[in-house]
Order: sequence, then structure tokens, then C-alpha cells
Amino acid sequence: MNARVDFTIAIPTYNGEKRLPDVLERLRSQIDVEHISWEIVVIDNNSNDNTAEVVREYQATWPQAYPLKYSFERQQGAAFARARAIKEAKSELIGFLDDDNLPEPNWITQAYAFALEHPNAGAYGSRIFGEFEATPPDNFDKIAPFLALTDRGSIPRLYPQEKKVLPPSAGLVVRKRAWLDNVPPRPILSGRIPGSMLTGEDLEAIGHIQQAGWEIWYNPAMLVYHKIPRHRLEREYLIPFFRGIGRSRYVTRMLSVKPQHKPMALLTYTCNDLRKIILHLLKYRTKVGTDLIAACEMELYLNSLYSPFYLWRKGLLSAKPMQSTSENSQPNSETVSANNASC
Repeated sequence: MNARVDFTIAIPTYNGEKRLPDVLERLRSQIDVEHISWEIVVIDNNSNDNTAEVVREYQATWPQAYPLKYSFERQQGAAFARARAIKEAKSELIGFLDDDNLPEPNWITQAYAFALEHPNAGAYGSRIFGEFEATPPDNFDKIAPFLALTDRGSIPRLYPQEKKVLPPSAGLVVRKRAWLDNVPPRPILSGRIPGSMLTGEDLEAIGHIQQAGWEIWYNPAMLVYHKIPRHRLEREYLIPFFRGIGRSRYVTRMLSVKPQHKPMALLTYTCNDLRKIILHLLKYRTKVGTDLIAACEMELYLNSLYSPFYLWRKGLLSAKPMQSTSENSQPNSETVSANNASC
């Protein structure tokens, strides 16, 4: 009979051989977890570097008290990696950490305690500060939330459904039951993959959980530092990044809209996007091309306007269901625990 597991930490990663060690060291150093049964699952999302070898090396000396497991998901995209994590998790609570997220030593304790105190919380996010390799550009705070940096103060807050604001997947804890009961096996958005910056898959999943009546919370006691490398602050990364966010917005905007109301909602969003574009041009004029933050905002507004047409043209609004995370997808995965120390 399998022992009870209270908490699972899932780390989706793509080519994370250089980033994973910092996260694993932080997890090895968690405090006050003696009363919690927990495990770690690294989801290798079809990496072509030495990610598997890095996990295997850690497994060789990893404490058996909290197993370190490896799972391989061949289909690239964060949505597929997270779905694999939900399947592999042995606990009802799954805490997601990206491979560039550094949790504070009490992160697990605070995450587990919050779940006990808020039984109606289907998901709850961390307080996330940036750890920057280079100085961010001026007015960076305007776009910081899009890079999974979340600081809503030191008091827990409920995300109201009408505000249409949700936490990022970095540092997010979800209840397995809330996910399995409400997140479709085939998301419209699969996440960034090589050659595509289309994103929003995390908001799509969390949105479905919220629509089902679960509460979504912000828990500042769960503190995470997000490592932001130099290239993610440069134009070559940020402009395609915001283009991808904008192009995904039709999906996240329409989650709470009933089918019969979608035409009117689309018209409303279209008018609002046009208004934002015009006001932005009037405010920045020629600076839209030279001010990096203004350029990012313009890219977001333009592609939010284009989003429904882009998704329709790509066939994503009528996509067939993906293979579920049940036993049918087993050939794409491999899960190995620290107990046999092989990947």
C-alpha cells in the first residue's frame, strides 16, 4: 500500500540542465517540513540537453524522505508538461515551480498550511520578486506582471472573478481534484515552444478552475524569486513575447463568456483594443518605436485585437482534443523515482 503524500512539487523544464540545480538545492534546504510527506517530480518537456543526466546525478544522493522523480513528456508545450505533472503527482496538492524559480526555505510549509486554512481554494499563487541579471529598462514595472512577477502586498487576497486577473503558473499551487474535474484535456493554448511564443496556457487552466466555483488566491507567505536573465530584458525577446501574449488573449477573455454572448463580447473587446491603440499612439507618438516598454505595450494591444483572427486562422479555435493525461499517453512518458536512481 502506497504511503500518503501530502504535497507534490512539479518542475516542468525544457533544456534546464543549467537552471535545475539551483531550484533543487533550494528544495533540498526546505525547513519545518518534518510533518509533511512530500515529493518532487521533474517534468522533462522533450529536452535535447543533459536535463535527464542532471536529475539522475541528484537522485543518486537525494534523501528518500522526499523522493525526487523524473518524468518525460514528449509533446512540447507547458500545458502538456503540467498535465503530465498532474497525472504523475501522488498528492492532492501540486505546487508548480519553473526551473528558474527559487523558493524561500519555508515555501512548502507555507503552501501546505494555506491549503489547510482555505479548503475552497482551487489554486493559489506566490509572491514573486525578480532576480535580475541586468538592470531592467525604465518603466519596467508596467510590464513586470507579464514576466510572472507578482507583488500584491503582504496580505492574502482573493482574485475576484469579475476582475479577470489571475496568478501566473510560476509558484502556483493547485488542487488535483479541481484541475482534473475542470481543466479540459485539450487546451486551446499549449504554451511557448521553439518557433512560437504563443502563451496564456496557465491562465486558461486557472480560468477553468475559477469558472467552476473554486476560489483563486494570492498567498504572500509563499515567496519565490524569479531569475530573469539579461536576454529576457532585451527587445529581441520582449517584442515576440508580448506578441504571443496578445495573440492568446481571445481565449482567456472568453472563458467566462456564455456562447450566445460571445459576438457582443468580441465587439466590445475590439472597440476597447482600438481605443487603447489610438490613445497609446497619441501618448507616445514616435516614441512607440524607440521606447522599449511603449513598444511592448503596443505589441500587446495590436495582437490582442488580432487574437481571434489569428487563432481562427491557425485552426486553434476548432482543434480536436489532445491525447489525455491518462494511460493512453503512457508511451510518451517515463517516470523514475530516486529509489532506483535511474532516468
